Amino acid sequence: MKAGIIVLCRYSSTRLPGKILKEINGKPVLTYILERLEKSKYSDGIVIATSDSSSDDPIANYCKDRGVNCFRGSLEDVSERFLACAQQNHFDFATRVNGDNLFTDPVLVDQAIDIALEGNYDFVSNVDQRTYPTGMSVEVVKTSFYEKIISQFDALEFREHVTLWLYRHPASGNFKYFYNDSFTDAHGLKLALDCEEDLNFVSLLLQKMDKPHIEYGWQEIVKLATNE
Repeated sequence: MKAGIIVLCRYSSTRLPGKILKEINGKPVLTYILERLEKSKYSDGIVIATSDSSSDDPIANYCKDRGVNCFRGSLEDVSERFLACAQQNHFDFATRVNGDNLFTDPVLVDQAIDIALEGNYDFVSNVDQRTYPTGMSVEVVKTSFYEKIISQFDALEFREHVTLWLYRHPASGNFKYFYNDSFTDAHGLKLALDCEEDLNFVSLLLQKMDKPHIEYGWQEIVKLATNE
């Protein structure tokens, strides 16, 4: 079974245009994401999935310059882009990471993929009930399952939000959710990079770090964010 990690991003984000390549301390946001994902034991399967619109040429050029695998697909139909990327790279299981998840934790990524592979689940997620912060969401989808159900994504919101239909139809497959039951300060915490205010906040978090950001696990980052 081949598992891959698909980072979905576009340059033309509405609330913070160009956020994926905005620099924090001289380093693009996408670089932070990649550096953290490269700590995953599944890092050989990392792909940046952006659109084939000319507006996303900067992302494609970034990937080309750095030798990062890049897939280009539909701008608006993100679900189709996600599936096409998984198919082209022959992923049996595709892990979804959003471009606003600067603090994606490789340990959580590995945990989710391990659960999916060992249990042969159709869908694995840590998003249910938001016991982990936004910005640390991890979702793994079995590609063959997604191929079967994507035709039922009959609303724009399902095409735009890759896994929303699955949460609305929990009985459609063999799903597994995992939760953070031990660190309640993380519940509902926002660490996703969505707007200028978020950019300022994550910049301050990175400045607080006294060791490389890749050495911080999700619990340590939550402690920094909540001033513990």
